[in-house]
Formats: sequence, structure tokens, C-alpha cells
Amino acid sequence: MTSPISAYLVANARFHDTDFARLQILQLLGEDESVRTRVADSFADADAIGNADFLITYTCDLRPTEQQEQSLRDFVSAGGRWIALHGTNAILDISAGGMICPRTHNTFMETLGSRFISHPAIAPYQVTVSDPEHPLVRGIESFEASDELYLCEYYGDVKPLLETRYTGTFHTGYVENEWPTDDPRLVAYTHCVGDGEVLYITLGHCCGKYDMQPIQEVAEVVRGSWDHPAYRELLRRAVEWGKRRL
Repeated sequence: MTSPISAYLVANARFHDTDFARLQILQLLGEDESVRTRVADSFADADAIGNADFLITYTCDLRPTEQQEQSLRDFVSAGGRWIALHGTNAILDISAGGMICPRTHNTFMETLGSRFISHPAIAPYQVTVSDPEHPLVRGIESFEASDELYLCEYYGDVKPLLETRYTGTFHTGYVENEWPTDDPRLVAYTHCVGDGEVLYITLGHCCGKYDMQPIQEVAEVVRGSWDHPAYRELLRRAVEWGKRRL
């Protein structure tokens, strides 16, 4: 008997339009009738995650417990594949001096391979292909994204797929706002953990009119890269990768 492919989606992103992102991801997963998806707003159900063929997350400031951190690491180490989108690696504290990303949840961040620190204001930036032979990005041309440009710390051996460049100082409310070195800023990468692997894609910001409260009463509706053909193609390939067809 043929078994369906089991996907587990966690969608719960503070300061983002989770409803929009969840719908977009579910529509993408629904293009394949062999995929059956369970949806959650936390990492609490370790058994369900452990039994999934692949995990996909669209979160921001969703803080796993220590036990959940270890369960996620165990899932990947045992051979699982995790597609982590946009703000999954972001933990945010609001202070009098601005937004701070505390160096906490180390097991979680080390499993992901990165920790979000800050980003300049949304503006167009050029995304280039780092590894043109990798099937996740093969044939994708350089493109311009209008999205949050993620500035991160990295852990372990991360293999760049897409990157951009940023150097400078910005004033978007983050305490760590000076990035003086012209290092590659990764837009997509893979990160092996044990027998499994994480695929991280930083693109995909979206925000509805009430999603920035209490910082902002009413916000501009933003859809970031969701309508960009290159991002849509990247997401489709990511799902194929999760299903081990790529």
C-alpha cells in the first residue's frame, strides 16, 4: 500500500501576517495530492513532528522550550528535513533602547545554522546564486528582491545557495545596527545536522495592517517576495527537496 507524504507546518510569526503565509504555503503543499499536512502554531507536538517526512516553519519569535529544542534537533539528526522560512531564526525582545535579539535558545539556533540579529529598512536588493550547480537553485538567475535583508550569525557548516551584500548603519529600531564588513549575507543555505538537513530561506516577509502592534497601531500591508516568480520557484523546489524528490 502506498503511503502519503507527511508534512508538518508550524505557522506563528509575530509581527507578520501569519494567516497570509499559512495559506500560501498550504496552497503550495496542496499542489501534490500525495502530501498530507498537519498544521500547528507551536513546536509542542514532538511526536507528530518526529513522525513527519518533512517539517516546514514560518515563525517569528516563537520560542521553543528546551525539550522542544532538543526534539527538533533529534528530528533532523535522525534524517529529517526542515524547511525554515523567513523569521524562524528570530527571537525578539523590545527594550527602551530598541529591538534586541538575545543570544538564547542555542540548540534551536545551532540546529537551524543561524540566528537573526537585525535588518535594514525594506528596500530592493540584488540576490545572486552562490552554488549554481545545486538543484535547489540551478537555472535561477540573479534577481531583485524587495524584502527584509536578514543579517545573521551562523553556526556550523552552512552551504550558501543564494546571497546578497550589505554594509552600513541603519535606523530601523534594532540595537545592533552597525554592519561594517562586506561579508556575504546569505539569503538561502543548507545546513546538515546528523543524518538530516535544514534548508533556510530568509525571503518571505509579509505584514497585515494590525500585525505590528503594539509598536505601530496600523501598518502598511506588505507582501515582500511572495509574488516574485523566483521566490515561488524556490518554494516549489524546497517542497520537492522536503519530499526527497530533489
